[in-house]
Amino acid sequence: MKTVNVGILAHVDAGKTSLTERLLHTVGVIDELGSVDDGTTRTDSMALERQRGITIRSAVVSFVVGDVTVNLIDTPGHPDFIAEVERVLGLLDGVVLVVSAVEGVQAQTRVLMRTLRRLRLPTLIFVNKVDRAGADPDRVRRDIAARLTPAVVPTGTVHAPGTTDARCVPYPDGDPDFLRQLRDLLTAHDDALLAEYVRDERRLTAERLRAALAAQARRALVHPVLAGSAITGAGVADLIGALTELLPVRQPSVDGPAAGTVFKIERSPAGERVAYVRMSAGTVRLRDRLPVGAGRIATVTGIEVFDRGGTVRAEAVTAGRIALLHGLGDVRIGDPVGAAPTGPTDARHFAPPSLETVVVPARAADRGALHAALSQLAEEDPLINVRQEPTRREISVSLYGEVQKEVVQTLLADRYGLAVGFRETTTVCVERLTGAGAAVEVIGVAPNPFLATVGLRVIPGAAGGGVRFRLGVELGSMPPAFFTAVEETVRETLRQGPYGWQVVDAVVTMTHAGYWARQSHSHGTFDKSMSSTAGDFRNLTPLVLMAALLRAGTRVEELVHRFRLEVPTDVLGVVLPVLARLDALPRTTVSHGPSYVVEGHVPAGRVHAVERRLPALTRGEAIFESTFDHHRPVRGEPPTRARWDHDPTDRREYLLAVARRFTAHRGKR
Repeated sequence: MKTVNVGILAHVDAGKTSLTERLLHTVGVIDELGSVDDGTTRTDSMALERQRGITIRSAVVSFVVGDVTVNLIDTPGHPDFIAEVERVLGLLDGVVLVVSAVEGVQAQTRVLMRTLRRLRLPTLIFVNKVDRAGADPDRVRRDIAARLTPAVVPTGTVHAPGTTDARCVPYPDGDPDFLRQLRDLLTAHDDALLAEYVRDERRLTAERLRAALAAQARRALVHPVLAGSAITGAGVADLIGALTELLPVRQPSVDGPAAGTVFKIERSPAGERVAYVRMSAGTVRLRDRLPVGAGRIATVTGIEVFDRGGTVRAEAVTAGRIALLHGLGDVRIGDPVGAAPTGPTDARHFAPPSLETVVVPARAADRGALHAALSQLAEEDPLINVRQEPTRREISVSLYGEVQKEVVQTLLADRYGLAVGFRETTTVCVERLTGAGAAVEVIGVAPNPFLATVGLRVIPGAAGGGVRFRLGVELGSMPPAFFTAVEETVRETLRQGPYGWQVVDAVVTMTHAGYWARQSHSHGTFDKSMSSTAGDFRNLTPLVLMAALLRAGTRVEELVHRFRLEVPTDVLGVVLPVLARLDALPRTTVSHGPSYVVEGHVPAGRVHAVERRLPALTRGEAIFESTFDHHRPVRGEPPTRARWDHDPTDRREYLLAVARRFTAHRGKR
């Protein structure tokens, strides 16, 4: 069956969850509308989502339009939960971006649209809440064209906006103004269409332009704008039609090897990990044995597919569908299921979390249970990056904002019965190489206590290029498992550089490799104490890599956001000095009617302080938005972060902690 995977994205409170509920009601999946305020919607299934009236985790519902299965993914709108949006973008064929007809384009709307345009994801824009007092769809459409993208075209008009009688009427094919808008917009993106118009403008009939609109919308060249109300249902039928008419509909192949990607993890009441998998090829059947992640084989013990707003058990799931798969063991978000997907799978679309905090249990005796609980929450949201410092056993997590902290606190209390508090939130920094460095330790040569030879060279990589691992030795010089152990340990070790921050954008080359093959006594007994194992390489690599990093040198850099601030003209003189005191550096200040638009840069650690100060300074009229832009070297003394592993910068302590344990373990085998 044909399928289309559609994400519902919006700034918080634009009404996307209510719109999802209305879509399900309109297509006949549900008989009664749920309410966000009452906590009765289908997609906000977590108790905390119902209590707070916000979406925290992405949710999937499915319904059929004609001969097309529509998989609808409702995502969070609050910026603290942008990681949930991150994880679904790679699954989508198209997007419905919801904008309130009252509030208009908001900060998160702009962040989302910039990302959607960069990814060339086909996007329909739905102006919601046309029935609300203060709704002004025409103003919002102009705002969309000015602040999101000029490549938009309204598909209808709204009668009686701002009242419960608001109606959305599509433009008729014979409307000359509508046809002129279509012609001007579409010919700007299609030279063949323009040439056709120049030869004979009569050839660009309404039918021809409608077809061109659909084709260009599916290629993300233009973005149709629809309007309506999730509460009254006005305009929703037109949106349903647009999902299959204006977004790319796929006919995926069910033949060939099964391939899918895990984009969400939940736990069943029995504690089993359940994987949300988007199938891109082939078919998965019950009891199939499939490759999962990095080299594991798992047996599928249960399949649930999304159908008519819920899930049903199934014997198989085919390409194009989204399913819940049971039995995949320690599966993680991002893992391939079946054949490995083609193309990049770890691309980041939004900035990583810029804040972190220490989680403190109310009872010291709960520290072990707290770490286990947070580790389970990290299965659902890996970017919280749980880590425990070994000496004081303090547990830290990464965050996008203060609301996320409150959610973590509530989840720990509700799910695990753990009362916790938090230390003061601090800003995350990174480390970047300032030069090149190399180190090597040879097997059997003091002071190397491990049965492995490892040599590594580090050099700075391209900005934004991430960590790249290369081999400068022959691939056949030792077993592949040993190379894998070195690469995995390199990536893990780089999470904490000499100052304790993650090392970014580095190229690491393995320059030396050596091992001792399996040794046997004369009577044929395998001698474990004289045979190299992957553990030797995992324990030696941090020492070699840290020595190379120290020789290369690193500098600590802080995250810097690009901001846009719109303030009334009469308060600009008050706002600018405050921005300066908060280390925000304006780059441009432009008059914009009764307002000024200020754009510039601000350290990530100061963003929340700016947001707190602006309402009082501007009578609540400021419009502030920010997004990650770049890193810059920290001024003054570089901040350090406590390590949560055995510190390879202190060789003696590292060997006491690691080598003795490893030697004891080796002797027991």
